[in-house]
Amino acid sequence: DFQMPERFELHYTDSEDEQERPVMIHRALLGSMERFAGILIEHYAGRFPAWLAPVQARIVPVSDKHLEYAGQIAEDLRARGVRVSVDERSESVGKKIRAAELGRFPFMLVVGDREMDAGEVSVRSHQDGELGSMAVEKFCMLLDS
Repeated sequence: DFQMPERFELHYTDSEDEQERPVMIHRALLGSMERFAGILIEHYAGRFPAWLAPVQARIVPVSDKHLEYAGQIAEDLRARGVRVSVDERSESVGKKIRAAELGRFPFMLVVGDREMDAGEVSVRSHQDGELGSMAVEKFCMLLDS
């Protein structure tokens, strides 16, 4: 780089005691962080793997009566280090599921009467589709794998 030494007014004294301007050699392994983030977004088309996604799972309660259970599941997952959010809107479950799909969350956890009675969550993966009902512990193991 010939510009940086000039901007910083860098000089060195050569073997003949004369002032010389150095040539600066530098590099960035990944370029700017912004460029690297852009490359990741483009590569994954916004569908990040769970370890990279800002929100790893979206909890979708079937109706308003399942909101409390969804909140308990969210607290449990957050305590285990999972980045999770709950769709608390009073919309139909179909609209909530569609919004979660458009949100490109790696996992969607649907909770209704069956899941509440069994103490489980119904898991859908953005990549693999329906994974069935499972306990929170099993879902966390799935995230870690």
